[in-house]
Amino acid sequence: MYGLARFWDSTIGKKIVMAVTGIIGILFVIGHMSGNLLMFKGQDAMHHYALLLRTSMPLLYAVRGVLVAAVALHALSAYQLTMRSRAARPQDYASRRPQVTTFAAKTIRWGGVLLLVFIVFHLLQLTLGVVHPQFTHLDPYNNVRIGLSNPLIAGFYIVAMGALALHLYHGTWAAVRTLGVAPASAHPLKRRLALVLAIVVAAGFMLIPIAALTGAFQEMPPVQESMPSASTPSSTPTPVAVVPSGEVR
Repeated sequence: MYGLARFWDSTIGKKIVMAVTGIIGILFVIGHMSGNLLMFKGQDAMHHYALLLRTSMPLLYAVRGVLVAAVALHALSAYQLTMRSRAARPQDYASRRPQVTTFAAKTIRWGGVLLLVFIVFHLLQLTLGVVHPQFTHLDPYNNVRIGLSNPLIAGFYIVAMGALALHLYHGTWAAVRTLGVAPASAHPLKRRLALVLAIVVAAGFMLIPIAALTGAFQEMPPVQESMPSASTPSSTPTPVAVVPSGEVR
């Protein structure tokens, strides 16, 4: 425990924690983006995706626990490193002229704050349904379609995904450099892998609110859970789609 405490207290230790938790976040957003793109396959695909997550609850909670811990450690490390940097130089430079930097590096902190706000809102809207106008359990297709049809909310999602692109571009490069995976380069601004990853992930996420705004997602009846009958041995309710006429599909 003493060695772990010393590691956490060191600057390089915090940078390594940021790098590892950042990679966990990168793997998550790639998987999450892939799941979101099932919206284009329709309600059934999204519904089965929701059922798969529901039937994998122990694994799902474990993944969520790791993600929450990763986000918390990532944000805490970033904050403490920022405070440590400011404490080392209480008085700022009279003039800043960075020789090698990017817009993503300059906005990494503010972008991180925006992403934290977005994560909280995203969970409240599409996971808990607290700030959703018409949330239906196990019906992610309609939850996303309706929730992102609001131009203000869709615009916020798109801006947040722009911040994610910048965060991925700088963070991916910084993580592999911190962990020693990528050697020092004579051309530090040439980050092709980070650039491709940032563009693909951000574009994949942005497609969803854009499609919702333009009406690309077909309106579908809500999915509801049918109550099990007395003769049904299974205690797990079976979700069904209810059409407007009252017939069950």
